[in-house]
Amino acid sequence: MTRLLRSIGRLVARLVFVLMFDMSFGPAASACTTFCYADGGTLVFGRNYDWMVGDGLVMVNKRGVTKRALTADAAAAQWTSKYGSLTFNQYGREFPTGGMNEKGLVVELMWLDDTRYPDPDTRGALPTLQWIQYQLDNAATVGEVIASDRAVRISSAGSAKIHFLVADAAGGVAAIEFLDGRLVAHRGGELPYPVLTNDTYDRSVRFARSAGARSGKSSTESLDRFARAASYRPDATSPALAVRNAFATLDDVAQGDHTKWSIVYDIGAKRVYFRTHAARKVRWIDVASLGFACHRGASMLDINAALGGDVTAGLQPYDPGANRALVNTAFAKTPFLAGATAEERDELARYPETTVCAGAERKRGGK
Repeated sequence: MTRLLRSIGRLVARLVFVLMFDMSFGPAASACTTFCYADGGTLVFGRNYDWMVGDGLVMVNKRGVTKRALTADAAAAQWTSKYGSLTFNQYGREFPTGGMNEKGLVVELMWLDDTRYPDPDTRGALPTLQWIQYQLDNAATVGEVIASDRAVRISSAGSAKIHFLVADAAGGVAAIEFLDGRLVAHRGGELPYPVLTNDTYDRSVRFARSAGARSGKSSTESLDRFARAASYRPDATSPALAVRNAFATLDDVAQGDHTKWSIVYDIGAKRVYFRTHAARKVRWIDVASLGFACHRGASMLDINAALGGDVTAGLQPYDPGANRALVNTAFAKTPFLAGATAEERDELARYPETTVCAGAERKRGGK
């Protein structure tokens, strides 16, 4: 089992590396962009997911679930989820690329070549994608995400080089990076532009200041996309217009066929809007109306379902077979993962079965 865990840990790390930054597929394949703005009183968080695979499941994850990180590190993180969440998953449940929890916390990842994670120590270790789920499970604010660095760390054993844009319902926003083995957070006065692409935050800010305001379509270059997103014009007179403005900015930094998903979070309303390259109609899910009690079980939705408008009622009970099919499909379409063994894929697909609904949550019931 230990040998298999090491293999799966390497596989999880490798999938994020290939997912976010394989230059053999050209710069557009790794050109993701995120931003977060208060637009006319509406806090919107925009995210373009640029990659070569568009399959995915939108997952509803429950509170009161005990978990152990899928890592071979001696100090694997263990926790029980405090909050439910809605996540976007491509390589299996519990390993999201981003999402929002019931408190309004949003976490999304970007590639950063300068990343160096901490060396092994006594803190609980997690692979990169599971670090996102851990934060959505446990944190309500940006400050709590940053403070979690005292308890957990991203495994340095082959983990992909990632930084994160994080926002909360109180309007807090932070760019979180791991540089020279330590967490570096830019927020408040140290976050002049609530944007993140694929360069360090400091380098991106210097470029944006020298470039000045940008409009229209950006190039594929990380710094150019940062400068364009940093020029967002908040002029909305309603939440609906703020969401449209966010999608318009995502259009300007999009990378053609490589932009598989565009997501806009209305953080205050706890509503998540999304559209995909395969399904162009905008759909939304009201996170505030979801039931997160553990005994109710997880639920899901095919991200490319041919639907439009409010799809909250279209969520279906979680199907392990669908999760397994997603893992197999996504791996088959990702060249550097296509050679993964059936045992490795199955272990990753079966990971949710190792999580347990805590007895206290079963007794509490409720929403």
